Amino acid sequence: MNTSLWKPSNQKKEDSLLRDFSKFINFKTSNNFKDLWKWSIENPQIFWSKFWDYSKIIGEKGKETILKDKVFNKTKFFSDSRLNYSENILKKRSDLDAIGFLSESGYEENITWSDLYNKVCKLSAYFKTLNLKKGDRVAAYVPNKIESVVSFLACAKNGIIWSSCSPDFGVQGVVDRFKQIEPKILITSDHYFYNGKKINILEKVNKVLEEITSIKEVLVFSYNKKEKLNLDNFKDFDEVLNQSELDETFERFEFNHPIYILYSSGTTGKPKCITHGAGNVLIEHNKEFMLHCDIRDNERLFYYTTTGWMMWNWLVGGLATGSTIYLFDGAPAYPTTDVLLQYCQNKKINLFGVSAKYIDHLKNENFKAKNLDLSSIKIITSTGSPLVAESFEYVYNNLKKDVHLTSIAGGTDLVGCLVLGNLFSDVYKGEIQGQSLGIDVDVFTDSGKSTKDNEKGELVVKQPFPSMPVKFWGDDDGKKYHEAYFTRFENIWHHGDFVARTSNNGFIVSGRSDATLNPGGVRIGTSEIYQQVENIDFITEGLVVGQNYNDDVRIVLFVTTKNDEDLDDEKIKLVKTRIRKNCSPKHVPAIIIKVPEIPRTKSGKIVELAVRKLINGEELNNKEAIANPESLDFFKNLSQLKI
Repeated sequence: MNTSLWKPSNQKKEDSLLRDFSKFINFKTSNNFKDLWKWSIENPQIFWSKFWDYSKIIGEKGKETILKDKVFNKTKFFSDSRLNYSENILKKRSDLDAIGFLSESGYEENITWSDLYNKVCKLSAYFKTLNLKKGDRVAAYVPNKIESVVSFLACAKNGIIWSSCSPDFGVQGVVDRFKQIEPKILITSDHYFYNGKKINILEKVNKVLEEITSIKEVLVFSYNKKEKLNLDNFKDFDEVLNQSELDETFERFEFNHPIYILYSSGTTGKPKCITHGAGNVLIEHNKEFMLHCDIRDNERLFYYTTTGWMMWNWLVGGLATGSTIYLFDGAPAYPTTDVLLQYCQNKKINLFGVSAKYIDHLKNENFKAKNLDLSSIKIITSTGSPLVAESFEYVYNNLKKDVHLTSIAGGTDLVGCLVLGNLFSDVYKGEIQGQSLGIDVDVFTDSGKSTKDNEKGELVVKQPFPSMPVKFWGDDDGKKYHEAYFTRFENIWHHGDFVARTSNNGFIVSGRSDATLNPGGVRIGTSEIYQQVENIDFITEGLVVGQNYNDDVRIVLFVTTKNDEDLDDEKIKLVKTRIRKNCSPKHVPAIIIKVPEIPRTKSGKIVELAVRKLINGEELNNKEAIANPESLDFFKNLSQLKI
């Protein structure tokens, strides 16, 4: 039996927003999360309607909470409601900070709620002078700065659809994404910093403009206000704001009017343009922050993200709770290993969010937070890839003992979570605590039946939910949308994660379904192998894939080593023995190869699929979503893998 690492105190449970909401809906069973979740999926109309009221969404709720359709994704939520996303975000007018910003270069800024409101209203007025209308697109090629949030909220205020890419994307990656949506305006910055380097963005912009002819104007903000912008044909962002009127009208749009377009990682083809609705993301983010993370007015939220990852959109959504959000732009371990934790200490952060790989990095560095005051952090959220059991233990032993550590999983597809934390349940190592309220999450066998506890299967959703994408841009007949989620099981959302539900009502994610290994026909999740490998002291990271071999699949493990140590026969034997002992003989890699670098996406996920394609002799079309594409060259024509 997995023993719990952390239990919320009875006082925490009683004081939680989850308990408060239970009282609000007259739910009688006290402090049992599974019972509350079950009620929420059996009574979705009451749940979502009551939660609209509880989270005080500004707008006309209408009378129709759920308009059902026999086609899963054609079901509509709040079909006769009207709201404005930015009106809900900009509720506060005060001299308290709404957003704080820190660059790895040490440059800091902040903006008050009043100033944020004024800047959003001025930029939205300027957009109207350009004749930008509801449904037009604005693209942003921007670092994670306050101006990026202002620009997004100005778009949402006017019903304009926002789409952003982080500046580490190359020209082709930007073109592959933005060209599909035909934006009229591009917003960008002069430069950004990463790992000690100052990197020019503007020199890439002219090449982007050559490819995307729909862009009629470019707005540029200065990364550092002390530095004067040198602009030829582009508009100065701050000058535009200074010269604009204050437009304080907030037109209310339909609940699922598109608010932003996000992109699938695109490592195996052109990225899909996943289009989300304003009310859809507002109500989902409110629910996740309030009921699952226990976030309330005047708290402080910090997620380490770029503008090209959905966690940026999620973090901005936190403003609707009345919380201050904190942005960091730069490398997560520069100029010091603990720069993000120092930021948490200095700003008294309450919610700290990072990728699982960041926690793994701290663990590999054997970092201990003994000289830091992290007393303000009440919740740490981890996502991007599964957080392994040892990393749970690492956090409690080395970062903070009394903290709600919650691994969360969902994705770009829903700009939120299917499984995440809650304050009614204990935290068990390696486990995500439970389902997202109001979302009918299950785990299916290949034949479409619910699995038993601890049996691995496919993560699915059995009923429609608000934050499903509105559509894929350019997918007029809905074919790509259907293929993405509904081909595996009839009219059931298939999410593409390989998971097991535990006896604690928790979830263990074993990796992406399309990356699972099938030696001898047995399905193995990659994270089971990573958990063993990355706990070996001379290994820093692993990547595991299946190679087609003799009409079967053999497991190939690639590793990076500490201080670039050689991988001799003795070390290989140790790795195999560890995997055999703690997993099974089926899990043992046929071949283990040391590599100079593990390829990963811009959001830090390792790219198993791209490597699998390369070692199986398949063509890799799109490398633009990969942060270190040159690392892929190593995997071509490896002599050890010749068949």
